[in-house]
Amino acid sequence: MSGLTHLDDEGSARMVDVGAKAITARQAIASGRITMSADAAAAIRAGSVQKGDVLAVARVAGIMAAKKTSDLIPLCHPLPLSKVEIDLALDATGVTATATAATAGQTGVEMEALTAVSVTLLTVYDMAKALDKRMAIGDIRLIAKTGGKSGDWHA
Repeated sequence: MSGLTHLDDEGSARMVDVGAKAITARQAIASGRITMSADAAAAIRAGSVQKGDVLAVARVAGIMAAKKTSDLIPLCHPLPLSKVEIDLALDATGVTATATAATAGQTGVEMEALTAVSVTLLTVYDMAKALDKRMAIGDIRLIAKTGGKSGDWHA
């Protein structure tokens, strides 16, 4: 019909058949940011947020989210992830999250990295919302991907 991989000949949504694709090492890196007041950032740095260690909980939430991506995004394949790493950089106005996801598989891990970043930042918001309801999440994007038929890509 339109040449889109997630549509069948009648235009209905479908999961792409990746069975004939070669298994290759694949990795994706995504990032995003949550901005907040200086007071909220200082409380996170000091470990004085009532809900606990914001960055530790957010890191675990991001890892868990990557593992559940196919449960959240309807046409994503469930993948055996070999690595999910969340890097958090706290500064005076917010937190930048970078997620790296990797697998040896037949399809990429871009959605897993993007989901990990998104849930990491949502968790920061949830844990610190009592301190700053004006926090803003944004600039979530793919930074790089390696492997697969389309090759490497870097922003």
